[in-house]
Amino acid sequence: TIYKQSLLGPLWYLIQPVMYTVFLVFVFGELAELSADGLPKPAFYLAGITLWNYYSECAKKTSQAFIANANIFGKVYFPRLILPLSIVISNLMRLGIQYMLFIGVMLFFLITTDQLQPNIFILFTPVIFLILALFGLGTGVILSSLSAKYRDLRFAVEFGIQLLMYTTTVAYPLSMMEGNSRLLLLINPITPLIETFRYGYLGAGVVEWTHLAYSLGASLVLIFVGMLIFNRIEKTFVDTV
Repeated sequence: TIYKQSLLGPLWYLIQPVMYTVFLVFVFGELAELSADGLPKPAFYLAGITLWNYYSECAKKTSQAFIANANIFGKVYFPRLILPLSIVISNLMRLGIQYMLFIGVMLFFLITTDQLQPNIFILFTPVIFLILALFGLGTGVILSSLSAKYRDLRFAVEFGIQLLMYTTTVAYPLSMMEGNSRLLLLINPITPLIETFRYGYLGAGVVEWTHLAYSLGASLVLIFVGMLIFNRIEKTFVDTV
């Protein structure tokens, strides 16, 4: 229903990543002339955007889940965690659409150039999506719980999520980073997912098992912390929202 009264409707699922890709190609690829790991720039940037969009949408929408549905909490009881979980699951459709867009772009460059080298790491796609979903769910539970108690948090979420993107390798490859800059990117658990995704489909990226294990572990820790916060706030939940 989000695009119910819009002119282009669900086409925004495709238009948004395309526009963002064009922006990144122009700003980071052309103006800043940053490396794209020797890959076609549209494919390089779209790979990162495809994964990042899923996470950011989960984080932003779940941060408002409890407040937006406050009117039904006093009428009927149901497990409150269903709300953030349903958002994470429903956004998989958006991820699927944008993933197919990425596949189309990848195939175009695979046919027209010799720059891409897809490999067996493509088989890790379900694992990458699963870890990303867990990370989105963990973030969502924390943000939705805290937003129910601290309403002004919602004003910082979208800006914060936007800034957080630049601590991943959406706009630049890990291979060009050194020292503290490289460490900062690796601290973000989404970076190894983007790098592995790029490597599997495009043939360039930094893939290490320890990095992927860190991403999985961080997502599980985030869910655990989120559950602790949620259980603490749930006791006064109805009164708060």
